[in-house]
Amino acid sequence: MDLAVFAADAAHLLFGAFATFCAIFLWSRTRDMAWTLVIIGAIVAYAAIVFTTLEGFGILDPTLFVYNGIPVVRIVLANVPLLFTGIGLLLASSRKRLR
Repeated sequence: MDLAVFAADAAHLLFGAFATFCAIFLWSRTRDMAWTLVIIGAIVAYAAIVFTTLEGFGILDPTLFVYNGIPVVRIVLANVPLLFTGIGLLLASSRKRLR
């Protein structure tokens, strides 16, 4: 692994950790369902970053999480954050506001 790839992975972990910290901080201040879904999406996105990093360093074996040739965990971690974020934004936009 050359220095450029390592720096990119380290920056991805660092900024992902910052976003997750901010999401958890916001979670403690809100009970709104739309925000909660966006926060869960951010946390699962960081789990995907950590999972990919652990696979890249050889700590996790990618064949452990394969079912009938389908990388289930990789597919779930790639799509669930977008799903939660999308549902949260849909909930937030569907509210009727009285002005």
